[in-house]
Amino acid sequence: MARESINDLIAFQAVARERSFTRAAAQMGVSQSALSQTVRGLETRLGLRLLTRTTRSVAATEAGERLLQAVGPHLDGIEAGLAALSALREKPAGTIRITADGYAAGAVVWPALARLLPDYPDIKVEVVTDYILTDIVAERFDAGVRLGGIVAKDMVAVPIGPPMRMATVATPLYFAGRAKPRTPQDLTGHTCINHRLLTQGGLYAWEFEKGGRELRVRVEGQLVFNDAHMLLRAALDGFGIAYLPEGLIEPYLAEGRLVRVLADWCDPFPGYHLYYPSRRQHSPAFALLVDALRYRT
Repeated sequence: MARESINDLIAFQAVARERSFTRAAAQMGVSQSALSQTVRGLETRLGLRLLTRTTRSVAATEAGERLLQAVGPHLDGIEAGLAALSALREKPAGTIRITADGYAAGAVVWPALARLLPDYPDIKVEVVTDYILTDIVAERFDAGVRLGGIVAKDMVAVPIGPPMRMATVATPLYFAGRAKPRTPQDLTGHTCINHRLLTQGGLYAWEFEKGGRELRVRVEGQLVFNDAHMLLRAALDGFGIAYLPEGLIEPYLAEGRLVRVLADWCDPFPGYHLYYPSRRQHSPAFALLVDALRYRT
């Protein structure tokens, strides 16, 4: 294949994945008009429309999707192979993109980055926080961070944090004059702060386990959030009982600002894992990051 054809395929892939000529042009360091002309030239040679363009968006046609699925992995392999050559340099370099939920980004990912990056100024890391099960291959992330129990089985999963526990908490003022719940079922008589899971679209049913008995309780209250830090803030302001990661609320328990209940119903579960495709060739910079994040008992 002619070199210019490969360049055209790279240009098409960038536009199809970014769904924007503007973003793809910025990524490739070319003008938007030049990029558009390149893609039109490819469409002309193939005799097929690869992209549907509107004033607001760009989307791949059926032919475009087929082409992307056929050539995308090969182009990614070439890119990864070139990135791996950075091992020949004195220090690893390159950009690593990671997706993680807000709590994992702050509690697990950032402490590791803060230790690693000062020694490797040529490594750049982009951390995107979200609360959905992102397709890291389609969205061009190098890795994702999620709880161990929900990592896809076709991914390499590396533990990067200890087992976790959840905690059911509220302020002392909230419990003043109220009977503290002694069983999960008692929560139905309390004002609770709900958590909406964007991965499922519904409100999260709080999970409890004791002596092999598992319970899922749907709670009621005035507030719903999809962010753990907002749940914490609402709990600290006295708006009810929240269900949060133990590590997030420990300082407030120590200060007496929060009171924990139902601790005997909250068993440990697998903590955060870094996951990434098993078939992708990774750069030395990525290998360093994995090692920095890896949880060691």
